[in-house]
This record gives sequence, C-alpha cells and structure tokens, in this order.
Amino acid sequence: MNFVNEEIVYGKNPVAELLKSGKPINKVLLVSDGPSGKNQDIMALLHKHNTPYQFVDRQTLDRLTNRERHQGMLAYVAASEYANVEDILALAVQRQEDPFILMLDEIEDPHNLGALLRTVDAVGAHGVIIPKRRSVALTGTVAKTSAGAVEHVKVARVSNLVQTLKDLKKAGCWVSGAEAGGTNAFKADLTGPRVIVIGSEGKGISRLLRENCDEIVSLPMRGQVSSLNASVAGSVMLYEVLRQRIQSEKPITKI
Repeated sequence: MNFVNEEIVYGKNPVAELLKSGKPINKVLLVSDGPSGKNQDIMALLHKHNTPYQFVDRQTLDRLTNRERHQGMLAYVAASEYANVEDILALAVQRQEDPFILMLDEIEDPHNLGALLRTVDAVGAHGVIIPKRRSVALTGTVAKTSAGAVEHVKVARVSNLVQTLKDLKKAGCWVSGAEAGGTNAFKADLTGPRVIVIGSEGKGISRLLRENCDEIVSLPMRGQVSSLNASVAGSVMLYEVLRQRIQSEKPITKI
C-alpha cells in the first residue's frame, strides 16, 4: 500500500506521477540502487525538474513511513506553490511600488520561516527568496506557524542565492545584509528598491553572500544578549523598511 498524507508521498509510481505533475516538491529521499539500478527514470525526472534529492538508507524510509511499502523512495510535498523571482518583481510593478524583498540564507527552523512569512505579509513586502539546499522549505509546520500567510506571500526557491542577488542588483535593487558590526539600521537609508538579507540561525550570512551585499546593517543592542532570533531580527528589519517608506514618500524608482 502506498501512503499519502499532508506532507509525504511514497512508492515509486506515486513519486513519479508527482514529479510529472509539476506540483511543488521540497525534497525526494531515495535508497541508492547504484548507477545502473531501476531508479534511473526517477533520477531523470529529478534532474529534469531540478528537484532536490538525497540518498538515505532503507531504515530511514522504514521509520518515516511506519514500515509501509515505500519501494525505496519518498517525496516531501510543499504546503504551497512556489513562485519565481520574476513573479515577485512583477508584483511590485503591479502595485506601483519599489521592490521590497526578503532573502533568507539557509534558515533551518520552520518556526522562524513561518514567523517571517507572517511579518512579510504584514509589512506588504513583495516576496521571500530561499535556497533549494540546506534550508527549510514550505512544510506543514511553516504553513501553520505563518497563520495563513503562506497562502498570500510569494516564496521563490532558487539554486544559487549569490547569482540571484547579482541579478536583483542589476535590476536596480539595493541589498542590505543584516548582521552584527554594520551601520545602525535605524540610521541607514533603507528606502528605494530593497532586498533585506537575513542569515542562518547559527552561522549568519555566508561569506559570498555577505560580499555581494551593498551594505551591512545592524540592530542596536543595549542588553546582555549579543544576538536576536532570526525571525525577530528579520521582523524588526522589515518594519524599519516599512517605517522609512511611509515616512519618506519618495517617488518609486523605475527598474
């Protein structure tokens, strides 16, 4: 019996049909059967659709499926459709607003992502960009934590954050990375076409991504704690962008 629930699909035929359907998939787990094994058709579909996948042992799939007949593969289905970066920019044009985008560098906690999606919706930002690898995806937990915001916020999942950032800069966006040691965020000019970059919970913004930011901004800290939770820091930054936009009322910059 092949089992389907809110987040997972398993069994070779169900996974193959899911891949062919074009529905959003967070990741596929497979038991390796070697270079000349029976799963080459599945591998071809994974590469065709650029779907993230990972090889695991059979015991892992046994545990995840309660020992149902998984046939060596399992797919995690996204809780919502993914957008692309062009969709996010198009929304800004539609609203006649400067682009306002949040980029997340390897956020792993679904509660942090869900909370940030809720804030993105609240401040009227145009979308969120996350990486396909080493990052939490649109899971059921993310959807629940977002309190429904996942249905209203465009989330683009990209293969290369650095290249995406370069493309956004070419399109006229200014990139502000939020990390310790930068300019006071409350004194920085965060108006205009803006990308806010928030780093992972443990490592912060990766080196290459940091080097491609136009500036590093920091939230002032006056207490004994040296850092903030990623979703808290991201939310404060997003509201500071909104505050400055409301205060400035500058004409939009065409891109």
